[in-house]
Amino acid sequence: MPSSTITTITHFTRTQIADEEEKHLSSECKEVLLSLPKERGWRTAFLYQFQGYWCQAREIQAIMAFQKHFKAKDTDIILASVPKSGTTWMKALSFAIINRKNFPIICDHHGHPHPLLTSNPHDLVPFLEYKLYANNQIPELSQIADEPRVFATHIPFASLNLLPSLNNIKIVYICRNPFDTFISSWHFLNKLRSQGLPEMSLEEAFKMYCDGVIGFGPFWEHMLGYWNESLKRPNNVLFLKYDDMKHDIVSNLKKLASFLGFPFSPEEEKQGVIQDIAKLCSFEEMKKLDVNKNGKSIKDIENKYLFRKGEVGDWVNYLSPSMVKQLSLIMEEKLDASGLSFKVASPLGK
Repeated sequence: MPSSTITTITHFTRTQIADEEEKHLSSECKEVLLSLPKERGWRTAFLYQFQGYWCQAREIQAIMAFQKHFKAKDTDIILASVPKSGTTWMKALSFAIINRKNFPIICDHHGHPHPLLTSNPHDLVPFLEYKLYANNQIPELSQIADEPRVFATHIPFASLNLLPSLNNIKIVYICRNPFDTFISSWHFLNKLRSQGLPEMSLEEAFKMYCDGVIGFGPFWEHMLGYWNESLKRPNNVLFLKYDDMKHDIVSNLKKLASFLGFPFSPEEEKQGVIQDIAKLCSFEEMKKLDVNKNGKSIKDIENKYLFRKGEVGDWVNYLSPSMVKQLSLIMEEKLDASGLSFKVASPLGK
């Protein structure tokens, strides 16, 4: 069959899939979509370029609702991230740090297990766009009595609409070296693709990633948005790297806890509380829990897909030398002038 025929069938199929995916969107959102550039999606039929970044149709509807209705409080904490760069881990760590007085890391004197042993981190720290404002919901967040309120998001900094003044809001941003982020995204999104969409090859996905066409991409723009704000407003934005945290979890947890306003006391440090939190929230511990093997905590995503390897340097098993060179050049071109850099843990090439 000629390639042109295959392309026509593929586009027709994608359009049908998109119609099904987007049938429950509001008329307002559907009208916005008509004006946006679009490209083939990774796990959905299409990605749309909205406010300078690429995302799925349902994400756009949720972000529009968030931007219209969200009212920030001075005590709010927002955990932001590039997708597939340690989001689940950061939620678990932050929850454990903030709530350690109410929920001791070891079972309390009543024998109650820690919430992270019975709940997925995404149920404990909700996403703004995937949970609270998803599916046409407008939550009454003002009724949340506990402070600080802790939320999570993949939304780029500029689209959070928190400026000109962040006041006392705390934003923790975590990202990961782009090599591992790409491989993790490719595995993850292939598992979640809509029925009828073909599996995306490594080569296809890599080209899209380098072109910036991935959820909430381009990745370099996403990173730089938060990086630059962390330099301007270090009291409001803490920029962390997954790779650094894997290398030295203790010092990074101390930095995180101090930034959040819940520093570890000398006594807690002597008692090993930091190490206990690190172990409780470790990839190995979380992956083996039943709650993280079953159920769905983020929309239609099975919890088991949130835990693959959690390693630094796994990309070396997948990327060719030419791919490594291409992505390295993109990182140099897009990031070097800003001062943002990543240590490459594995040798370039295979």
